[in-house]
Amino acid sequence: MTIKRGEIWLVNLDPTVGAEIRKTRPVVVLSSDALGKLPVKLVAPLTEWKDYLAANVWHVKIVPDTMNGLSKPSSIDTLQLRGVDTQRFVRKLGNVSAEIIDSITAAVVTVIEHEP
Repeated sequence: MTIKRGEIWLVNLDPTVGAEIRKTRPVVVLSSDALGKLPVKLVAPLTEWKDYLAANVWHVKIVPDTMNGLSKPSSIDTLQLRGVDTQRFVRKLGNVSAEIIDSITAAVVTVIEHEP
C-alpha cells in the first residue's frame, strides 16, 4: 500500500486518551513522500465542520468534492497532528488540493509559533 502526502485516508485512530480525536475517520497525510524508513505517516484528522470552528486558527475548512471523496463539510484539525503506523490505514478516499495543503501548512506554522 502506497500512502502519499496530500491524500485523504480513513484511519483507525483508536485507542485514544482524553480529548484526542477518536474512531475511524478521515485524515490528511502531511508527511513528505521522501521520508520512508519507518511505516509511520504524519496526519491531521478531520472532524465535522461547525461554524464556530471558523474562529480557530488551527481548523482548516474543506468542502466535499469529487477530488477529496468527502461526504460532508469537514475541518482539518492541525492541533491534533499525530504520527500513525500505516497498519491503521483502512482505505483511500481522495486527495486535497495544493491550496488546502498550503492552508494546513499555514495553520501548523501558527500553532507552533514558527516565524518564517
